[in-house]
Amino acid sequence: MHCSPHMSKPIPTVQKYMTTSPHSVGHDQPMAVAGKIMREHAIRHLPVVDQGKIVGLVSERDLHLVESLGGVDPRSVLVSEAMTQEPYQVPPSAPLDEVVATMAVHKYGSAIVAEHDRVVGILTTVDVCNALADLLHTRLAK
Repeated sequence: MHCSPHMSKPIPTVQKYMTTSPHSVGHDQPMAVAGKIMREHAIRHLPVVDQGKIVGLVSERDLHLVESLGGVDPRSVLVSEAMTQEPYQVPPSAPLDEVVATMAVHKYGSAIVAEHDRVVGILTTVDVCNALADLLHTRLAK
């Protein structure tokens, strides 16, 4: 990949735009607890941990699915039963362009930012929109 003179600025890393220290939920918690955390903090993606290690991701969509199932109590369904296993994870140093491209190809709503299997942040589609607005403004402004 060659660089033209205009594109000499380095590609920023995920760390610059991620939401830091997001909340997480234990894999053995009921979905009702995950729902409470998501509503209280107005978030749509919640990393799932087992003794601090990332094991999955639960989304607002997963929560709605559990809540909409007839005869199913969100207090009796465990996060581990509703979560996405092996969610998309990147290090804080990952180049933003590569992460965004992967999110677009796979239609991921977020990327968990992890260091040594620990959650340090989350990059959501809203964070990506903020990054795009910032980059358009700073790189294309004459």
